[in-house]
Amino acid sequence: MSTTRIGSFNVENMFERPKVMGRNATKHAAPILAAHARFNELIAAETYLPEVKEELKEHLATLELLRSDRSKYAILRRIRGRFLARHRTGETSVVASGRESWVGWVELTTEPISELATRHTAQVMRDVGAHVLGVVEAESRELLHMFSASMLKHVGWTPYEEVHLIDGNDERGINVGLLTRDEHQVITIRTHVYAKDSSGVIFSRDCAEYHVRTPAGPEVVLLVNHLKSKGYGAPGDPIGARRRFRQSVRIARIVNRLRDEGHEHIAVVGDLNDTADSEALRPLFQRTGLRDISEHENFDWDHRMGTYRGVNEKGKIDYVLLTPELFAKATGGGIFRKGVWRGPRTKNRWDVYETMTNEVHAASDHAAIYADIDWTL
Repeated sequence: MSTTRIGSFNVENMFERPKVMGRNATKHAAPILAAHARFNELIAAETYLPEVKEELKEHLATLELLRSDRSKYAILRRIRGRFLARHRTGETSVVASGRESWVGWVELTTEPISELATRHTAQVMRDVGAHVLGVVEAESRELLHMFSASMLKHVGWTPYEEVHLIDGNDERGINVGLLTRDEHQVITIRTHVYAKDSSGVIFSRDCAEYHVRTPAGPEVVLLVNHLKSKGYGAPGDPIGARRRFRQSVRIARIVNRLRDEGHEHIAVVGDLNDTADSEALRPLFQRTGLRDISEHENFDWDHRMGTYRGVNEKGKIDYVLLTPELFAKATGGGIFRKGVWRGPRTKNRWDVYETMTNEVHAASDHAAIYADIDWTL
């Protein structure tokens, strides 16, 4: 085999997803996700100062956990020690003095994904046919392996030969992984979940590094990413943008380190949660020479110039970025959006699966993106 198709697909979890991220909960998502993230950040403090305790209570109120350990969208897990005192007067106070005095956290409640949605996810993978596929928002390696082994057979395709996933930093259990087939063999794996800079831990999930030996002989290095999401913080997303900028800086450093080590064929794939012209992604493009496969003259946009929902250019947030040496071997690529829901008022409509008759049946909010590499070039 002299060709390799490299793909990226944000599957939005395969079997279960947080209830607050469901199709009918968008108006609740931003404050609840922000409160969940900030609460779990604050409880890591060695000492809970009075102002920290007050902020913790504010986030519990948003999560509707002040008077109960369980609400519609979240659960307060307490393993050891005492965190809260719920008084008969109706008041709630934080009694834990710091991280050492109790063990617990807040997690988001989940709900099953439609069986049709799971099947459509498998159909997208089958129809894209990537030999090497970066997967974003997979729950765990066990479930990713189960999905490959069972659901791909269910839609008439063979499972991937290798399934890789390392747990990342996201407490919601949305991770990045890699699937390979047709004798594309992973020979080295490196995680960057512990990477830090002066501001702390860098990656929201991971920048998972996979070295893959292709049947044609050359090695290709995949960096699978899911950068900090937009929309769950302050208006304008200043905190998220700064985090994505830090992440872009580190990815650029990793790419350049790999090139210094002699690796010419590198692909950065995944959901980068921003557009190519954003300040947040600027280091990734300006410091590496990486090129987006969508720049290729034979790239198929499939009706829209974005990858997220029906958004056009401003929704181009999923990527297959290639080093110049790898881009020179690309013969084309494309976006596959048959598993993305389109509303009845959508203009310039794309094809969807016939069985996808409702938004809950969508494989994902994200289209898959891929690049075709010819190693003989």
